[in-house]
Amino acid sequence: MQRKNFTEVMEFIFLGFSVFGKHQITLFVVFLTIYILTLAGNVVIVSIIRVDHHLHTPMYFFLSMLASSETVYTLVSVPRMLSGLLFHNQPISLAGCASQMFFFVLLATNNCFLLTAMGYDRYVAICSPLRYTVLMSKGVCVMLVSGSFGTGLVMAVLHVAAMFSLPFCGTVVEHFFCDIYPVMKLSCTDTTINEMINYGVSSFVILIPVSLIFISYVFIISTILKIASTEGRKKAFATCASHLTVVIVHYGCASIAYLKPKSENSIEKDLLLSGTYTIITPLLNPVVYSLRNKEVKDALRRAVGKKHFSTD
Repeated sequence: MQRKNFTEVMEFIFLGFSVFGKHQITLFVVFLTIYILTLAGNVVIVSIIRVDHHLHTPMYFFLSMLASSETVYTLVSVPRMLSGLLFHNQPISLAGCASQMFFFVLLATNNCFLLTAMGYDRYVAICSPLRYTVLMSKGVCVMLVSGSFGTGLVMAVLHVAAMFSLPFCGTVVEHFFCDIYPVMKLSCTDTTINEMINYGVSSFVILIPVSLIFISYVFIISTILKIASTEGRKKAFATCASHLTVVIVHYGCASIAYLKPKSENSIEKDLLLSGTYTIITPLLNPVVYSLRNKEVKDALRRAVGKKHFSTD
């Protein structure tokens, strides 16, 4: 009978950014602007890679997959978050919450491992250039992308199955979407096992890719330093700069958000940190890869030139 009472909660309500009071409209304008720029930037990146044959390489194949994944990733949580800034106390069903958490974990994990695949691509390009076409064949690239997605799928199923087998008593999620820890806090029972699963999965998804990328860059830097010409070293470093910038910011935010002790949390800090990780980090890819990457900038110029020529 007691167990039956636990299952009476059929929907949740997000606290969202209501703790920021009158600043919510300002946050809405800022987040909406960033979101539009993110969507537009990622669409441009994917489109330019698709139409420009100069960018039909493994590195840009991974980048287009990452941009596509980041676009869907933001669609999972940002529209509802923006709606919550204007219209408060909007409910979400348990099924809707489970779906949102599933796709969030799936795509967040996928993004982490896609960045790892891009690190491996840079390692092969610089450390084994003569074997690059063999080691980074189309089949290998598809396998790495499939592996990233498959890992995300396993992590998402594990998280959602463990989370939604819990009975819930609370209804107010202290967040703007169904993230793992805020939903876990609403359970009526001991969540020690779930906390262990959460921390274990987060550690795996963050620390394993970071370790692999770190090892890749140890070999990359070692190889670059052996290049005789200064120009050659600069060119080699330039091919890694964009990826390394995204990696540092992406994993830095993810580590602070999911690996720091929960006792250090405050609602305001958590919301702003999650906002950064969910909205601002996906904007990095189009910005960094369009402003810092010569090949992408050249492709954009060619595309603009063709359009201008055709209108003439």
